[in-house]
Amino acid sequence: MDIPLVDLKAQYSSLKDEINSSVGRVMESGDFILGPEVKALEEEIASYCGVKYGIGVASGTDALQLALLACGVGQGDAVITTPFTFFATAEVISRCGATPVFADIDPTNYNINHHEIEARIDGRTKAILLVHLFGQPADMEPILELADRYRLKVIEDCAQALGAEYKGRKVGSLGDAGCLSFYPSKGLGAYGDAGMVTTNNPEIAEEVRILRDHGSKEKYFHHRIGFNSRLDNIQAAILRIKLRHFDKWIEQRRQRAKVYSQLFGDVVDIQLPCTAPCTRHSFNYYTIRLKNREIDRDRLREYLSSQGIATAIYYPLSLHLQEVYKPLGYKAGDFPESERAQEEVLSLPMYPELSETQIERVVSAIRDYTSESRR
Repeated sequence: MDIPLVDLKAQYSSLKDEINSSVGRVMESGDFILGPEVKALEEEIASYCGVKYGIGVASGTDALQLALLACGVGQGDAVITTPFTFFATAEVISRCGATPVFADIDPTNYNINHHEIEARIDGRTKAILLVHLFGQPADMEPILELADRYRLKVIEDCAQALGAEYKGRKVGSLGDAGCLSFYPSKGLGAYGDAGMVTTNNPEIAEEVRILRDHGSKEKYFHHRIGFNSRLDNIQAAILRIKLRHFDKWIEQRRQRAKVYSQLFGDVVDIQLPCTAPCTRHSFNYYTIRLKNREIDRDRLREYLSSQGIATAIYYPLSLHLQEVYKPLGYKAGDFPESERAQEEVLSLPMYPELSETQIERVVSAIRDYTSESRR
């Protein structure tokens, strides 16, 4: 039996009646763009994250761009971010007319290293866009202190971390704005693209609402150039069903991560994911690191694939080395921790329905391969 990286079919099977009923209700209403399901989801996500406002948008990428614009980021500004993340994190900075300025990561949790940020702040710096990678919250306290000292906005990219906590507070509630992705493979996933911005700031909330709907407060009356980034009512209805089960799913992910880590305990060639003090990891991904460079990661992936085990590399090329960012002048060696991570990380199957037997198969296969590689 194959073991996928994520099993959306198993999740749908467990919720089929609830999902079909919610979709049918929207279909019968004839109300598809924004609508009552979106409004209800916005309120429920805001409550879940512990903020005043949630604004549904068309994708996690749009959530990032609209949040940046609502925080005043524009032409000629600079935004400090991590080079070890999905391209959208930096892409949206560029789309706002600003410049991404990269700072290296902490090798223990792969998030932006707060010690690397201050040296990169200058007169152009408008914001810090951090990522809670793989479900592990970034170290927010020193980042927020820096932002306060230099009067910078803080935007949280929570695409992989909804439900994770930092010192008892949910991610998405710590900075000026949080950005959520409901891409299907995320912990809380829609059946298509969907996203949301969370904030306690009424001005940011209102600006995102205007931007998502062609820059209008009232239909056909436009205050600025905006976007077509409205959350679909059907997706909101699906997400509302899933949200009821979400905390249970996160706990199941944590339990499965615990099983992985226990079974990997004596495998010396592997660095396991860490949960930093005062945080709760949501384990959107279970990402190991190959500490022994004699183990060929590509060949390991090929071997696992031959055993019916899916894996993924998040991310194989740091953003400062991407072709599109060559004009920024970065070169290999500028961010050594990010560059090391891109060569060593490997994400394994992780989802609430993953069985202990399946985890044992994954670990056994990796154990066999690494043992053979050392001979």
